[in-house]
Amino acid sequence: MKDHISKKKFMEELRRYQKGSVTRRHFLGVTGLGAATAVLGSAVPGLRATPAMAQDIGDRVVLATWPNYHDQANFDMFTDQTGAFLQVNVFGSNEEMLAKLQAGGSGWDVYVPTNYTITTYVEEDLIEPLDLSKLPNYDPAAFDPRFSDAGIVDGVVYAVPKNWGTTGMAINTSHNGGAPFTSWKEFFDRTMDDFSGRTMVHDYQLTTIGAALNYHGYSFNSVDEAELADAEKLLIDVKPHLFAISSDYQPAMRSGDAWLTICWTGDGKQLNTDIPEIAFALGKEGGELWSDYYAIPKGAPHMEAAYALINFMLDPEVNAREVLAHGYPVADSRTNALLPEEILNDPILYPAAELLDALEFGAAATLTDPNRAELLARFKSA
Repeated sequence: MKDHISKKKFMEELRRYQKGSVTRRHFLGVTGLGAATAVLGSAVPGLRATPAMAQDIGDRVVLATWPNYHDQANFDMFTDQTGAFLQVNVFGSNEEMLAKLQAGGSGWDVYVPTNYTITTYVEEDLIEPLDLSKLPNYDPAAFDPRFSDAGIVDGVVYAVPKNWGTTGMAINTSHNGGAPFTSWKEFFDRTMDDFSGRTMVHDYQLTTIGAALNYHGYSFNSVDEAELADAEKLLIDVKPHLFAISSDYQPAMRSGDAWLTICWTGDGKQLNTDIPEIAFALGKEGGELWSDYYAIPKGAPHMEAAYALINFMLDPEVNAREVLAHGYPVADSRTNALLPEEILNDPILYPAAELLDALEFGAAATLTDPNRAELLARFKSA
């Protein structure tokens, strides 16, 4: 370990790594463990996984996923069972993920795209059609079609369901008399007032622009130029009042540096569990209903390991442990049968029907719309 890193800092970085907020490379580099691992690995070759130890799937598998989205104990179990080390790369938006694959050489074996992006990956030949014979834990009949159908394009299965959820907001209610916000109008107006300097928005055009569109009563998915202009004006006005633009907002909310953020379901649940005064709410004007999937990028370097990992994660018992760790609901009835009632009845994970009715699934057009991409770039550079 580096001499200058404190025990407290080490534990903070370990927690971020365990939650998937940072990559293994970042964790090893910050803590100084990377150099130690390299020295030990060269001095004692037996410490390294080998294809023989890895049951013929290779010695590693690389997963590209979202922050705070997995149970590290499951990853450790996968490595124990197969010998294949799991390297996690974290991204903050679907645009970031698409750009990485378009550039080539991502090195990813498995990635976690959102429902509305999959047709684009198919059109650009960036995703492998799945060989379901290698995924015996996948039972299509067990999944709610609303959260699984997007993985099937022209009758071919390209992706299998991971989780679903909503995009709303998290607020530290101790700064609002104990009450949550209930609208995007309140979110942005209060950011420019008594929450100035304490609000975070995603580094992700779909959700940040979508929330600004909802503020004006427009569709979350709008690509209308006049409506986008209204959203841009709001975001530019809000920009000086933001604490940060980041899709990894939990550290700032936990430390109290931020009081308000655009937030995904599981992050809202994690924050509320650990800090009950942080509430999660949906905006009454609308927002996002989404589903994420496991998929294999075209030409993945460790193909057999990719299938092994996806199949492992689809095991209902493994998946149930994931839900208990990250707080995102699943559409797999086999997994839900293993979960406690308090999870299945949790209003953060399973909002009331009237609140869900106002939400929209992301639209494929938003992923590659140049106006939305340029708007976000102008907002970030303002």
